[in-house]
Amino acid sequence: MSVVQELEAMAGKMNEQPGPLGGLHASYHFHIKDTGKNLQVYFDNGTVRVVEDASGDADCTLTMSESHLRKLLRNDLNTTMAYMTGSLRIDGRLGLALKLQEILKQYQA
Repeated sequence: MSVVQELEAMAGKMNEQPGPLGGLHASYHFHIKDTGKNLQVYFDNGTVRVVEDASGDADCTLTMSESHLRKLLRNDLNTTMAYMTGSLRIDGRLGLALKLQEILKQYQA
């Protein structure tokens, strides 16, 4: 399964059970530095949408490798260590990055 498919599967879970999203209205941009892919994830009051090859402004931009994104989706990434070592870069609203991590934990299989 590709990382895009994993992200879309996670979005599907969120759309089926939007409770933990708590009315979040935010956009996240994922720049996958080793593949050059750009993805945007939009949260809009209980609805989650993933857009490939997206560009444009986002509330929070996360730049990382594909393997780190997979680990993030699986709640297997030490985000503090990744951020401190520079393998995870966050631009925009840091609080939204923390919120995303909390949300992803709620949807682990």
